[in-house]
Amino acid sequence: MAALRRILTSSSRISKPNFSLLWNQTPTGLSLIPGRGIASKVFVGGLSFYTTEEGLSEAFSQYGQVIEATIVMDRVSDRSKGFGFVTYASDEEAEKAITEMNGKPLNGRVVFVDYAKPRSFSRYDSMPIARGPPEPPQEK
Repeated sequence: MAALRRILTSSSRISKPNFSLLWNQTPTGLSLIPGRGIASKVFVGGLSFYTTEEGLSEAFSQYGQVIEATIVMDRVSDRSKGFGFVTYASDEEAEKAITEMNGKPLNGRVVFVDYAKPRSFSRYDSMPIARGPPEPPQEK
C-alpha cells in the first residue's frame, strides 16, 4: 500500500494524470476511483430490514452522484444488520445528503446519517477465537 502511494505521489519521475483520483477507504483497503474530487463515505443507521442496496442508492442519489451503496449483512442469518454506507463522489454531495436525510424516514424507519468513521483494524479483528466445547470434568 505504501509503495503504491509513493508511486502515485512522486512527481519527479512520473507525470500526473489529467484527472483526479479519489482515495476511498474500504474494509479491504484503499481504492482509487477516477472522478472530480475527494470521495466521502456516509454512514446510514436505523435502516429497515426490507431496505435493499438499490433502494438505498436510489434514495440517496437525489443528493449527488452515488459511487457505491452497501448494506452490512449478518453472516449467519443473511439479514441486514440495520446499517449501511453510501459513498459520494464529492464532499459537498455527502454534506448535502447528511443535512437532508438525517432524521428522515426511509422505508418506514427514521434513519441516522453521518460521516463514516475509519474502520479500526487490530490483530483480534482478523482471526476469530476458537475455543471449542468445554472439557468434561476429570474424576479422581
